[in-house]
Amino acid sequence: MPDKSTIKYVLTEDQMPKTWYNIVPDLPVPPAPVLHPGTHQPIGPDDLAPLFPMALIMQEVSQDRYIEIPTPVRDIYRQWRPSPLYRARRLEKALDTPARIYYKNEGVSPVGSHKPNTAIAQAYYNREEGIRKIATETGAGQWGSALAMAGSLFGIDIEVFMVKVSYQQKPYRRNLMEVYGATVHASPTNLTNAGRGILAQNPDCLGSLGIAISEAVEVAATHDDTKYSLGSVLNHVMLHQTIIGEEALLQMALADDYPDVVIGCAGGGSNMAGLLFPFIRERLVNGKATRFLAVEPMACPSMTRGTYTYDFGDTAHLTPLVKMYTLGHTFMPAGIHAGGLRYHGMSPLVSLLHDEGIVEAVAYHQNPVFEAAITFARAEGITPAPESAHAIKAAIDQALEAKEAGQERVILFNLSGNGYLDLGSYEAYLSGNLDDYEYPVEDVQKAIAALPAVEPAMAD
Repeated sequence: MPDKSTIKYVLTEDQMPKTWYNIVPDLPVPPAPVLHPGTHQPIGPDDLAPLFPMALIMQEVSQDRYIEIPTPVRDIYRQWRPSPLYRARRLEKALDTPARIYYKNEGVSPVGSHKPNTAIAQAYYNREEGIRKIATETGAGQWGSALAMAGSLFGIDIEVFMVKVSYQQKPYRRNLMEVYGATVHASPTNLTNAGRGILAQNPDCLGSLGIAISEAVEVAATHDDTKYSLGSVLNHVMLHQTIIGEEALLQMALADDYPDVVIGCAGGGSNMAGLLFPFIRERLVNGKATRFLAVEPMACPSMTRGTYTYDFGDTAHLTPLVKMYTLGHTFMPAGIHAGGLRYHGMSPLVSLLHDEGIVEAVAYHQNPVFEAAITFARAEGITPAPESAHAIKAAIDQALEAKEAGQERVILFNLSGNGYLDLGSYEAYLSGNLDDYEYPVEDVQKAIAALPAVEPAMAD
């Protein structure tokens, strides 16, 4: 039996999972096909070859339930994996709740987030195909930092288009990418046709992930020596992140406990899917009665307020069309500090699970999220990333609901990153200068009205 006072549940390196979990074979319905941006016809692996190495393309379309993690990837993972699972005993005491709260701490990675789980894998597969340069985008800078680190480890040049508002808000993220050798641009830029087009319409544009994706994809598509890498949304990215949930299952067993609700913040879906997907398998395959909750910012609530339909992943229509919950690819989110959650769409796999009622969604304003982050930091001693603070807010709400009902409830959430390079946002909150952006109804309506027309036969 586990020690009832244990705070940290730690696995040895030998206990690290040797496979990633692919949820596709266990889905209640098949995923909708991915469509060519020009023809609106289903695409095949060759259509993606200009952007990705073939190994990643095959993972993107794989029907295999488990995919082996290459030894060179596991060797690098061992620098911080397995990551610890914590019992938030001090937070429980502060909330005076009968709930038991656990969190998986992905902030222990070298760059302070979950993003290296896929960055290392993607850099490895690119290196194996002989690629020497990768273009990418980043919002808050967590993904850009992770890929910059991975590029330095595998000898690959990294070019990052960083959303301009985050470039301005988070200079230390940019500095970290540059420490690892990456070249970083504030997007939109004058370096690409996509960027120049946006700036011609709005010279003061703060940028968005959709715009930054357009710029990075354009660079990859127009340079034979360059591939593109995405830090969220795509199936193979969700796949690589599932090591989080696979470890958490083993650690919950060490704690002799099992979650009633599993929570993750949601921008494109990667950290949430990484924790949730293995537990969703346990529900779909083994009948575990667990709830799953995705947490969004009210300023960019793709699942709670968006439309489930085909849309482009970028602003300039360079990416394939995927069926997802979307606010419209032309939607420009407000400049919230949770830059990693400022994306107009949601992962197709997460979107499907939400549409099927398996994953629930909730959205919060910025100030209550930071209030929850402060509560967590003062109880647990860890300053969370603004993105992760959304999951904390939901976990606290769940714990207080349990208190009001006088019921035990086991809550697990993903602390997807630390906030030690986000202290500027905490300064804004503590000084009372943090805006609470409302849901931009008219902007979203305009963006959704501009969605591409896709033949119903293709959308089924």
